[in-house]
Amino acid sequence: MMRRFAKWTAAAMIAVGLLSGCTSEPPWRTHDIAGLVPELSFALTDDRGRSVSAKDYRGRVTLLFFGFTHCPDVCPTTLARLAETLRSIEAGRDDVRVLVVTVDPARDSTAVMHQYVQAFGSQFVGLRGDAAALDALTRRYRVTYTLGKPDAQGNYEVTHSTAVFVFGRDGLARLMFTPKDTTAAIAEDLRRLILASNHPKG
Repeated sequence: MMRRFAKWTAAAMIAVGLLSGCTSEPPWRTHDIAGLVPELSFALTDDRGRSVSAKDYRGRVTLLFFGFTHCPDVCPTTLARLAETLRSIEAGRDDVRVLVVTVDPARDSTAVMHQYVQAFGSQFVGLRGDAAALDALTRRYRVTYTLGKPDAQGNYEVTHSTAVFVFGRDGLARLMFTPKDTTAAIAEDLRRLILASNHPKG
């Protein structure tokens, strides 16, 4: 969707291809970003109004997605696919959290975020922050978003990157899911990651 992010994604996939020949581990079915993306780090407010940071999710496999509640297509489709995937996983499913960071905090209040994410399941958590916190986080993961000009009714479009970043229980980046990845591939990689990083939660 966004040209700069697409170029970075392509570069990351090329790097993944080069690295895959140097390991005896079987390849992931999605996109291996270990060593290419920073560890999970943020300080935001969750959809229950609590101040949270990445440390609160250590010990869990954590998925990070940037979107907004007024999104007509990509966001609900992506989150619905993740919800479907999680329902297909039995062992370790409760140790997975999907963090949804809004890129439209002006419209996405804490209450709005809570109602939105709960529609997908209890493992989904809405996160929001001020402009400085959001900009710092999107820069960290090279995520792009743009707010359009409001129309006469105050409505506006938002464009944003569509990738889902996946972090192991140790907070290190492991995988990236894109809209082209199948639900089966995502489920297989999540099962493998859950088992590979099966450490007690903190």
